[in-house]
Amino acid sequence: MSALTDNVEINEKEGKIASCPVVASDILYRGALLKHNAAGYLAPCAAEAGARFAGVCYQKVDNSAGAAGDVEGKVIQKGTFLMTGAGFAQSDVGNNAYASDDNTISNTQGANEQDVGVVVGYVSATQVWVKIDAAVG
Repeated sequence: MSALTDNVEINEKEGKIASCPVVASDILYRGALLKHNAAGYLAPCAAEAGARFAGVCYQKVDNSAGAAGDVEGKVIQKGTFLMTGAGFAQSDVGNNAYASDDNTISNTQGANEQDVGVVVGYVSATQVWVKIDAAVG
């Protein structure tokens, strides 16, 4: 590779919604918190070493009878979402939120839980607004 000396064609994918291969034998539900598992497939969030947060499931995907990668699922990688958990306070604004499962977040990170994003608004002890940007983190 070398430095450019002329214009080049630019290839780009829009970064808010991505399409990714889905883990085997599972169903992803619209609104679920998703991870890229250690093998690189979309899966519901749950503690797993080597997994990273992928985003929020855009639409239901049924791969319950398929092998890994047989289908692709759409995941929203950026945005601000109302999420559910327990034990939140106004003082959590500005702190990170972590996925306990595909529908629950917490303000403390358990072993191998995915970092979902930053709490940007407090609603109640059980609901906060979380800004995600899975494409960068």
